[in-house]
Amino acid sequence: MHDVYSTSKLISKFTLNGVMNSGRRRARMYVATVPSIWILVGLLLSLFISGCERAQPTASREEKAERVHLVEVVPVVNRSLSHTSVRTGTLQVRQEVKLFNQEEGRVAQLAVYVGDAVEQGQVLVRLDDTLIRVDLNKTVANRNQAQANLKRVQSLKKKQLVSEDELSRVETLMRVAEADEQSLRTRLDFTTLHAPFDGVVSQRHVEPGDAIPRFTHVLSLIDMTSLYTSVSVSELLLPSLGIGQPVTVQIDALGDVKFDGEIERIHPTIDTRTRQGTVEVALKSTLDGAIPGQLCRVTLHSSVLSRLVVPFSSLRRDNEGEYVIVVEGKEIAKRRRVRSGLRLASQAEILEGLTEGEQVVVRGFLGLRDDLPVTIVDSNGIDNKQQAN
Repeated sequence: MHDVYSTSKLISKFTLNGVMNSGRRRARMYVATVPSIWILVGLLLSLFISGCERAQPTASREEKAERVHLVEVVPVVNRSLSHTSVRTGTLQVRQEVKLFNQEEGRVAQLAVYVGDAVEQGQVLVRLDDTLIRVDLNKTVANRNQAQANLKRVQSLKKKQLVSEDELSRVETLMRVAEADEQSLRTRLDFTTLHAPFDGVVSQRHVEPGDAIPRFTHVLSLIDMTSLYTSVSVSELLLPSLGIGQPVTVQIDALGDVKFDGEIERIHPTIDTRTRQGTVEVALKSTLDGAIPGQLCRVTLHSSVLSRLVVPFSSLRRDNEGEYVIVVEGKEIAKRRRVRSGLRLASQAEILEGLTEGEQVVVRGFLGLRDDLPVTIVDSNGIDNKQQAN
């Protein structure tokens, strides 16, 4: 019995020591493994959160698949519209002439200055014609002598006292003398420059006393009643314009007053770089204060034409060009390539790609893609089908 008790006490002591030693070892292991446990817990939490986040988009896609895409549409219509556009140009004169002298000599008379108004036929420049008049007097004397000789020979010819050859020679001398006289009289006329029309002197390049050679630019004269301007117009607008069509012209330097004009000429070619043509507009009357070179604004009114139009807000653009979103069939969105023309206020002309009555989207473009089912609503966001029911 004593042996059993001793043995039991020995076992208990051994066990207690083992437990105590084991506890100390576990305490040391606990202290050593606490950071590792927290790291493990953090990793588990991260995996849990990321798993939740990966699961969330699936639910969002399912919700989006069930969600209805709302759009607002308008029909493509055919309207009779006129287009008004304003183009800027520079005021010019249709009739301008540069006066050149055809005889050399000294400027004897020049009484007009830049800005002076002149009348048709008025003497503007007179050159010294002394030498030409001397030559003319000599030529006139030769012509008189030739004329007298011709009369004498003709009288002798009637009496058969001279031959036909002699008569022909004298007649030739007479014609040469007349030609010389006519040439000098023409040169004498060239020493005087007259105004070819009623106008205003715009340039003066010589002064009295200057000795000038032939074909010197002496004066420039402009006709202030022939004011016009040239403006560039899009090729899309040109077909609706015509010669004689009335326009309004505003000259910035003269304030807000608008003047009447008309299309006088449309150039037959178009600039291949800008795709624009040139239209010349003439003013109908002389304007006080209007000067060539002033900036002017021309308001063009195109004729009334039937045009296929859509709201400008329905037009989209990408790398391939313009397009619209059309709602087809059972309310399916379809991208349609189009070619637009003029912009008429808030409307855009459609040249290609649409037909009258088709429905184009004007609102609801966010997230809208090709072949996506849509629901048409009015401008207040109310489903048209539900509203009808």
